[in-house]
Amino acid sequence: MTRFFGLLLTLFLTTAALAEPPVEVAPKSVPKPAAKAKPAAKAKAQVRPAWAELTAEQQRTLAPLKADWESLDPERRRKWIGIAKRYPTMKVQEQERVQRRMQAWAKLSPEQRRQARETYKQIVKAPPEKRANLRQQWAERQQWAEYQALPEREREALTAEPRRRK
Repeated sequence: MTRFFGLLLTLFLTTAALAEPPVEVAPKSVPKPAAKAKPAAKAKAQVRPAWAELTAEQQRTLAPLKADWESLDPERRRKWIGIAKRYPTMKVQEQERVQRRMQAWAKLSPEQRRQARETYKQIVKAPPEKRANLRQQWAERQQWAEYQALPEREREALTAEPRRRK
């Protein structure tokens, strides 16, 4: 069940990221390292942009990722920056959803993130019928969670009502 929930979390987190192709971010001019630079220093210099190089607006939008920013590879940074660039044009509900998902993503361990990415790749490759089935299962789980969150009195009232057909 945890694996399934992680799969769905990943699906929804990456949906926002994949809704549009990633925006390419032109790296700022990087001075060439000295010819005798150490490989570790050279690799560190290539991971751009650093958190400090983001605009104030991008930093506000991507704040849940601040602690992990330096460990993200450049491709993932570009994807998040693309989301941050689209963020101001999103509807308020979409912005809230992006923030919730980003916070949830930031709370995942590296292993959980890896697992979520793998699961997402499997879902993308799955036939449309299987994806539709997963969406249906997710909707049912969401409805159950909403029902469980209701006060007991409201749940009893719903249980007493005759069930309506769709």
